Amino acid sequence: MNPKDCTMPVNLKPLDPTLLHPVAGLRIGTAMAGVRKANRRDLVVVALDEGAAVAAVFTQNRFCAAPVQIGQQHLAARSDMRALVINTGNANAGTGADGLLRARQVCDAAAALMGCHAQQVLPFSTGVIMETLPADRIVAGLPAALQALKADGWADAAHGIMTTDTLPKAASRQLTIGGRTVTVTGIAKGAGMIRPNMATMLGFVATDAVIAPALLHNLVRDAADQSFNRITIDGDTSTNDSFVLIATQRAGHAAIDTLDSAAGRALREAVVAVAQQLAQAIVRDGEGATKFITVQVQGGRDEAECRLVAYAIAHSPLVKTAFFASDPNLGRILAAVGYAGIADLDQGLIELHLDDVHVVTRGGRHTAYREEDGQRVMQQSEIGVRVQLGRGAAETTVWTCDLSHDYVTINADYRS
Repeated sequence: MNPKDCTMPVNLKPLDPTLLHPVAGLRIGTAMAGVRKANRRDLVVVALDEGAAVAAVFTQNRFCAAPVQIGQQHLAARSDMRALVINTGNANAGTGADGLLRARQVCDAAAALMGCHAQQVLPFSTGVIMETLPADRIVAGLPAALQALKADGWADAAHGIMTTDTLPKAASRQLTIGGRTVTVTGIAKGAGMIRPNMATMLGFVATDAVIAPALLHNLVRDAADQSFNRITIDGDTSTNDSFVLIATQRAGHAAIDTLDSAAGRALREAVVAVAQQLAQAIVRDGEGATKFITVQVQGGRDEAECRLVAYAIAHSPLVKTAFFASDPNLGRILAAVGYAGIADLDQGLIELHLDDVHVVTRGGRHTAYREEDGQRVMQQSEIGVRVQLGRGAAETTVWTCDLSHDYVTINADYRS
C-alpha cells in the first residue's frame, strides 16, 4: 500500500468534474501507458487548435529535467504550440543526453500523429529521478490518448498527472469580458519536494480569452509569483517544475492588448485566483500534512525581506513539527524571524499573532498571552501566523503545512 493512502488532505474536497468548465479550442485525452505501474492513467495529451498562445515558467533548479530543457527550447523557437504531452511515473531527470533523446522521441511521435512539427509539442514528466524514461511505452500509448481527446477531459487529466497526491487538483472560473463568457480552467499536481521557484509541481491553466500573445509571459509569471511561488512543503526545489498558461483566443471578445485595462485586470484576477486555488490545494495535500498554515509577514521595508521572514518560518522543521504536535512552542517562530537574514532587524518592534491570539508584543511575550490560548489555535486544522516587523509598509503571504511522521514514511517508501 502507498503510505500516502493512510493520510488525508487538509480540508481539500474530492474533485467534482461537473465544476470544471471546458475551454474552447482545447481537448484533452488520457491513456494507461504503463510508464511505471500497470493499470493506471499516466499519460495525458492536451491538443490545441491553431492560433493558441502558450507561455510557461519552469524550475530554477540547475539540474533541470530533460523535458524542461526541451520545453524551453521549443518555446524559444516557436509560439504556435499544438500539443502538450505529460507523463507521470518517471521524471526523466538526471538522465543526461539519453534523457534528452527520449524526450525528443516523444515529441516526434506526437507530432507525426497530430500532423504538426515536433517543436510544436511540449513534453512534461514527473515521478522518479535518475531512471530511464520508457519512451517506447509513452509512444505506444499516444494513439489511445489521442483517440480519447475530448473537451471535458480536465478531471481525467488531473488524475493522470498525480504522483504521491491523494486527490486530483483542479479549479475553474468564468467571467464576462466584452459581453462574452470567458473561461479559466486548470489542473496541478504536487504533494512533496515543494519549494518556491518553483514548487515541485506541474500546473496547467488554460483560458479561451483573446489576448495579445506577447502579454502571456508576463501574465504567467505574475500568476506564478502570486501562487506557486508562495507555497512550501519541505524546502526542496524539484527538477521538473513547470507552470503553463494557454490562451486559445476563442472567446470572441475584443482582444486584450494591455493587462492594465479593465479586461486585462479581470482576466489577471481570474487566472491568479485559479492558480492560487491550485497552489493551496498542493499544500493541503502535502505529504503527511495534517494542518494548513498561512504565514503573513507585514511591516517590512520591501516585499523581499518579508519573504525572507515568511519562508524562514515556513521552512523551519522545528516550527513545522511544533504545529504537527499542537505544541505552542512559539519561540521557534521568533527564532526563525531572527535568523531570516535581516541584519538590522529590531527585535523590540516585533509583534506576533497566532490567529486571534496576540502572542508577542515589542519583542517579548504579551502579558495577556496564555499557553492554553496558543494550544487552542494550534489544534486547529487551519492556522494563521502573522508577524509584524515594524519597519515599513510592505507585506507578503505564503502557505505551508506541518511536518509529520507520515512525511518521512512516504518519502522513505517513495520508489517502492
